[in-house]
Amino acid sequence: MDSVIEFVVGNLEAAGVIGGYVAISIVGVAIATLLIRRRFANRMFSAPRWTHPIIGAFLGVIPGCGATIVVSSLYKKSKISFGGLFATFIATLGEGSFVLLGASDEADVEQNLRAFVIVNIVGFITGSIAGLVIDAAKVRRDTPKTTEIEGDPLAEVDTDEGARANPLARLFIEKVGFIPLITMAAFLFPGSIMALWGGGIGSIEELTVWVAIAFATGCIVHHLIHRFGFDPACCHNTTTVYGTLVEAVVDIALVVFYVFIGLMAANYVIDILVGPERFDAWMTSSAVLVVIISALIGAIPGCGGMIAVAAACVTIPNFPMAGLIAAAIATSGDGSFPLIAANKRDAIVVTATGLLLAIIVGYIALLLGL
Repeated sequence: MDSVIEFVVGNLEAAGVIGGYVAISIVGVAIATLLIRRRFANRMFSAPRWTHPIIGAFLGVIPGCGATIVVSSLYKKSKISFGGLFATFIATLGEGSFVLLGASDEADVEQNLRAFVIVNIVGFITGSIAGLVIDAAKVRRDTPKTTEIEGDPLAEVDTDEGARANPLARLFIEKVGFIPLITMAAFLFPGSIMALWGGGIGSIEELTVWVAIAFATGCIVHHLIHRFGFDPACCHNTTTVYGTLVEAVVDIALVVFYVFIGLMAANYVIDILVGPERFDAWMTSSAVLVVIISALIGAIPGCGGMIAVAAACVTIPNFPMAGLIAAAIATSGDGSFPLIAANKRDAIVVTATGLLLAIIVGYIALLLGL
């Protein structure tokens, strides 16, 4: 029993430490997105149609799922081509970006950044080319027509979260759960920054461990309440700083939740079921199978599958880069939910085509030795 508790607590600590780095990236990207949203939107709407796939791929490589949600909304309002939509979904890493941008005892900074850059370059090129081909072939001749919405053209798909949220869940997400998590993230922030250069704060090292455990536990509770108290397609109002931070904490909790699940599964299989040496040998000899499995996991709607694959890449020795690339191309991020709600046929086409392309590109990457 003690060993089980030790195993769970150890993985909670690791997830919490990674969460400290994740919080830095997510909050930074969220605030930057808030500041540039309107100006960038006006430029994009005036762009020629042939540039939509390139613009979509560029948006896709922005860390997080915000771009896929935004582009799904633009597609719904006939503001971007189907090729642009497809390019965004192909290029995105979703919330898996923040796992690779993280650094901890479970991750090597240089190796993670290298993986992040390589995957984004491959995703951008693949998404741009695929989107241009799709638009040129007129695979989808017209986009859904809907009534134009006044206000911020890049506002989230649905900002009236109160209409589709349990009142108690809303109170927890916006107040009771938000304040402790953002406070703990702020506490972990200095140590996370110093750790990037191999440093730390020795005087609060033990306290940091407990805060990391509490932070991971809080994120798990937060994600479950948000998951079952809110409609999956429902988003928070991100036109204000407070709303942006609330949504950022939602994203942080989601990433930490799946990182914890991924760490638990990986460490159980490696350390208990198989053994590190045998598992390492299996990973090296079974890269072909790993590519397919990673692509299938990445194709699961939402960001959970991509986060799990990214966490596996971070923690499992010799995890093939080709597997990470396949998962990244297959994933559609949280933008898949509003797309499914608006047009199930297009969502199926994007997912199925993206999965096939992911396996092909994954095997090409494997042959090239990436």
